[in-house]
Parts: sequence; C-alpha cells; structure tokens
Amino acid sequence: MAEVPASLTRVMEELGKLPGIGPKTAQRLSFYILRTPRDSVERLATALVEVKARIRFCDDCFFIAEAERCSICLSSRRDRSVLCVVEEPLDVLAIERTGEYHGLYHVLHGALSPIDGIGPAELKTRELLSRLRREPVAEVILATDSDMEGEATAAYLAEQLAPLEIRTSRLAHGLPVGGELEYADELTLARAFSGRRAF
Repeated sequence: MAEVPASLTRVMEELGKLPGIGPKTAQRLSFYILRTPRDSVERLATALVEVKARIRFCDDCFFIAEAERCSICLSSRRDRSVLCVVEEPLDVLAIERTGEYHGLYHVLHGALSPIDGIGPAELKTRELLSRLRREPVAEVILATDSDMEGEATAAYLAEQLAPLEIRTSRLAHGLPVGGELEYADELTLARAFSGRRAF
C-alpha cells in the first residue's frame, strides 16, 4: 500500500477539521492544492493568515469587523430603533442579502444547547441585555434558527426581555423547521421578515 508523505497527510488532517469537510473531500482538496501553482497556494496561505490577524468581532454587535466597530454599527443609514438577534455572523450576511432589513444586529455566537454544554453564559446574552438597557431600541427581532436549539434560545430571550418592556417579535415561519438561516434563499428570508409576529 502506498504511503502518503507526512506533509500531505497534515494538510488532509487540517482540512478535515473544517465543518462539512469529510476525509474524502479533505483528500481531494489536498491533491488539488498539490497540483495548484505555488503562487496561488501562497496567496491562499497569506489570505488565511491575514484574516486571522485582521478580523475580529465588533464591540457592539459581535459581527465581523476590522476595527472596534463593524460597518453596520458605524452606518448612519441604519434604523437604530430595531435590533435583530441572530445566532451566527453568517446569519447577518443571509439577512443582508434580502435587502428587507435596515436595522442593527446582535450576534449571539451560538444557540442554547444543554446537551452540548451551551447555556446563556456561553452566548452573548449578557451583552445583549446590557446593550438594550443603554440603547433606545423599540423592537427586538428574534431571528434564531427554527430548530429546537433556536426555538429554545428565542423563548429564553423573550423571557429575559419581558421586564424591559421592549416589543419583541419572532421571524415568521417562512423558514423550514430544522433549517438554518445561512442556507435559506433570499425570498424565503424576505417573507419571514415581512410576516414576523409578536413573541
């Protein structure tokens, strides 16, 4: 049986750690990289190192940023009275593609999942409540996924927000149950926004 060189094996192992990349895909990608011209691979490596060095999370909403605050939080064109709460930064990108929402965001960086040891302390819930106490927000849209964890997170947040007497709504179920925002098409997300309901 042919032995794969250690350096190529390391590439396969590292690629295999990425979400959605199984052993066979990691192997195919590794051999693709091997056939790719050196300057292309070096550009990829430089881009990966640069993104880790330059990208951070926004101090206000925890979306991706290159400075203390992201472009959305810095924009004077956003409606600051509405705050959309999502699980992940990819959800912000999915919602922005619809062109239907013009408010601000708050990224939780996950959803409640007791079985995985993820409780409120592991999410950006404390920061959300603190932010709502200091900013003039009229409505909070809970745009967590429609799976079990997302629903539990939305229910928990609605309970925490009740004493603040801020209007709280949930995206309408135009999204498939068990689906994730980042995979929803623009039309489905747009309908979900326009049909959102009080929580």
